[in-house]
Amino acid sequence: MTRPIPPFPPPDGQSLRTQLEGIIERLPSGSMSLGELLAVIGDEGLLVLSILLTLVFLIPVSIPGVSTVFGAAILLVGLSRVSGRPLWVPEKLAARQLPADRLRPALAGGMSWVRRLERISRPYRMPALVDGRAVGLVNNLAFIFAALLLMAPFGFVPFSNTIPAIALLLYAVGFIQRDGVAVLLGHLATIGTVVYFSVLIGGGGLALTHLWQRFAG
Repeated sequence: MTRPIPPFPPPDGQSLRTQLEGIIERLPSGSMSLGELLAVIGDEGLLVLSILLTLVFLIPVSIPGVSTVFGAAILLVGLSRVSGRPLWVPEKLAARQLPADRLRPALAGGMSWVRRLERISRPYRMPALVDGRAVGLVNNLAFIFAALLLMAPFGFVPFSNTIPAIALLLYAVGFIQRDGVAVLLGHLATIGTVVYFSVLIGGGGLALTHLWQRFAG
């Protein structure tokens, strides 16, 4: 039985970095469930939650199983945004235990990316890329697609989690700030992920073909 995480207070004008740092400080020792982490923020802070969940993939650290759990949670956030309904998490996923002691330093390390984005992001920049129902649907579907890429079984390959995590971070910051440039960069990072995975799959297929020909011959 883990100690419940204290509720996170309303933002009250706090910067994104301050909100995230407050969440990280409130993580319990030992382990926690994904459901406990989700309860800290609630539906009103789903994009902040998405940013938090991407941070662990932005530094060279490996925590087994996290990409599947966090990717699934981000995917559900995207589905919640598309459907306009409150976030729903399957009981089995919500009960998944996470190593809080290992997550805390990883999340803190990923905050350097948030600091960089805070310096370059500008509210209401190129609003045509974030405003409107059709544009919003396309952006949210791209967000969901990036979450699926994060869940792809390439965790052992360098940057396979990092690139889609950067895309998700850019999307979330762009949605919060209404920054069309950040969202556009998110799209480019998603395209870069698809290209990277295509090269991995294509290269792996060629290598297997070579091995087959070598041993078969």
